Amino acid sequence: MSENYDAIIVVSFGGPEGPDDVMPFLENVLRGRNVPRERMLEVSKHYQQFGGVSPINRQNRELIVALEKELAANNVDLPVYFGNRNWHPLLPATFEEMKADGVKRALAFFTSAFSSYSGCRQYRENVIAAREQIGEGAPEIDKLRMFYNHPGFIGPISNNIKGSLAKIPAERLATTKLIFTAHSIPLSMATGCNYVDQLTEATRLVAELSDHDNYELVYQSRSGPPTQPWLEPDVCDYIREIHEKEGVTDVIVVPIGFISDHMEVLFDLDTEVKDVCEELRVGFTRAMTIGTHPDFIAAIRELIEERIGKREEKRFLGTDGPCHDVCPVDCCTYEQPKRLAHR
Repeated sequence: MSENYDAIIVVSFGGPEGPDDVMPFLENVLRGRNVPRERMLEVSKHYQQFGGVSPINRQNRELIVALEKELAANNVDLPVYFGNRNWHPLLPATFEEMKADGVKRALAFFTSAFSSYSGCRQYRENVIAAREQIGEGAPEIDKLRMFYNHPGFIGPISNNIKGSLAKIPAERLATTKLIFTAHSIPLSMATGCNYVDQLTEATRLVAELSDHDNYELVYQSRSGPPTQPWLEPDVCDYIREIHEKEGVTDVIVVPIGFISDHMEVLFDLDTEVKDVCEELRVGFTRAMTIGTHPDFIAAIRELIEERIGKREEKRFLGTDGPCHDVCPVDCCTYEQPKRLAHR
């Protein structure tokens, strides 16, 4: 692998940082998609419930600070930049900054552990579009491999689950269900990537390390029209089902598809799922997201070291092996539905 990299860029989704940002942010997210204005206004209320602020930008800045310290402590002398798909700092502005700083070639860390169009290929398309917008002198960008089965990702999640299990009374552990959640995606998107397979493997690995084999993978935060099939079951529907059929007394919800407390975690899980559990009188615990856990930050540093020629071993758990460094041409393909006009 080439050692000629002179920067790192953390590439993420972005989120509003005040009430006035919410609608422009959502317009960026939903541009070109078949989403009625009424649905956009409904989602905006979720953000306004939290002061119009998504925690994602703050959490990414905290991750960058932790990563900078980790790199410095391990003699990896690379500056870390930050660029988003949907809100400031947007990728074109960050690439302009990198160009002005003399950055020629950078490694990108995508804040998604799992391969899908929205979590991988679309980010690569965003990078290409931003580079084209900057033109001559825009830095070349190579992505780091997906990390869904890296020990530094799996281990901290299992430790967080053990902490949650320790809070459940011993007599209720046998009727406690681990519910792993990830963002639902359209079935037509899922068929073009390894999203479900990677999630299935990651949940298996985490459950094994957690020593609790009563678990299930479900989905959350679907946003498409009712006529479009998406990955199921929905987390709320699933909890109602197991409450009736299995006599589950407690659930520990594990947002394995998110590395930090995004709005989908704060609203869809900590608000909506919690309300369902209270209605059913089922004990609700939400396991912590991985955030800036030292083992996770060290894992990101390892991914960087692999690509700059400082580390030969590519660590992973399970049988899948390490994910590819360079995405194949047909990786995470998705033919999006044609946009419909709303009257």
